[in-house]
Amino acid sequence: MNSLKQFHTFQLNHYANDVVKITSEDDFKALVGQILNKDFVLVGSGSNTLFLENLAIPLYVNEYLGKTLFEDNDFYYIDVNSGENWHSLVSWSLENEVYGLENLALIPGTVGAAPIQNIGAYGVEVNQFIDSVVYIDLVSGEINSLTNLECNFGYRDSIFKHELATNSIILTVRFKLPKEWSPVLEYGELKNLECPTPISIFNEVCSIRNSKLPDPMIIGNAGSFFKNPIITKLELNRVTELFPSLPSYPLKDGTFKIAAGWLIDKAGLKGKEFGNVRVNPKQALVLTNHNGEAQGQDVVLAANKIIDTVYSTFGIKLEPEVRFFNKDKEVTLADYYAS
Repeated sequence: MNSLKQFHTFQLNHYANDVVKITSEDDFKALVGQILNKDFVLVGSGSNTLFLENLAIPLYVNEYLGKTLFEDNDFYYIDVNSGENWHSLVSWSLENEVYGLENLALIPGTVGAAPIQNIGAYGVEVNQFIDSVVYIDLVSGEINSLTNLECNFGYRDSIFKHELATNSIILTVRFKLPKEWSPVLEYGELKNLECPTPISIFNEVCSIRNSKLPDPMIIGNAGSFFKNPIITKLELNRVTELFPSLPSYPLKDGTFKIAAGWLIDKAGLKGKEFGNVRVNPKQALVLTNHNGEAQGQDVVLAANKIIDTVYSTFGIKLEPEVRFFNKDKEVTLADYYAS
């Protein structure tokens, strides 16, 4: 039996029979004919994955590495294999004077997970810089490429969560970054930067995240546990009548993104413990395996209590950002709780 603690950053105390590392395209081709998240599970760093039980199906760990930088008159392009560490890519791009990804520093995970989740932070989403995504079709064995538009990116969403969720694996992501750089300073402490440079933004983002977020190497966690809710203007007006200080950010479609961490905090849950799971006292959007002994039932208890309390307080239903697995498949919280 292999402990799953080392393969997902929340470090739940469960086990797997079979763990296999993937290092080449041929390793991915060997999975053709199988169904992702049914016949096997694939993880990168496991930063967005929680194993709620012992895993009965094989676990594959993506260590497919490599990146290539090239350019034309207006853009830099970076082809990056899916097993590369995301933060390492951001650091590497800045070292090579390729700018644009600095707001996304210190987001845990691998490059292959970035398009699936459409990761974002501090006013930037990764889809703004994705030119195309190459994936392997697990049914046909073909290697296909999708343009940015074909990926159907949305808030923490993409085609890889829907039509391609169980029959594809991302191999390579091509990033396209303009040579004419402009800073994004819309959020939080970044507004206070004077004469911002890509490096100063990177350093500030790292400083902010390190001050608020626990290091998963020290305290098990999965980063942001819940999505920031998207609500209508009518809903926003209803909530701000009672809670005028609610942080909100207007989106292009007329809806508003609000801060899930603020909702959890104001609902009185910051620092609360549910079994072996704790709401982080510095950033309520983060749940932690604070004593290293948490199991799936602790996470389910904590998550459902938070969802119910926030809903009863604000009338807003939180949705988890992390993905849950029972012994043999991906599940929702509702599925697991009912089983």
